Amino acid sequence: MITCFLRYEIDPDKVKEFEDYGRMWIRLVKKLGGTHHGYLLPSEGASDIALASFSFPSLAAYEQYRIAMADDAECKAAWEYGQQTKCIRRWERNFFRPVFE
Repeated sequence: MITCFLRYEIDPDKVKEFEDYGRMWIRLVKKLGGTHHGYLLPSEGASDIALASFSFPSLAAYEQYRIAMADDAECKAAWEYGQQTKCIRRWERNFFRPVFE
C-alpha cells in the first residue's frame, strides 16, 4: 500500500471553495480505484494550512490513477475549479507506506 499525503497552503478567505474542491476529489479518487482518507481543514492554529491523504494498493496502481485522471473530464473540471477559485496557493505531495501490527 502507498499513501499520498498532501499539504496545502490555502487562501484563508476561500476555505469554503477549498472544501468544495476537496469534496470533488474525494469522490474522484474513489471512482478511480483509490481510498480517500478525507481532508483536514483549518480550525485552531494556522488558518492557511489544509491536509489530505489517499491510498492505493501499490505505486503502480497510483500511477494508473494518474494516467486515468489526466483523461477524465470530471478530474479536469475539478482541477479547473481549483485554478479558477484560486483557493490553493501552493501544495506539496509526499508518499508514505504504512506500518501495521
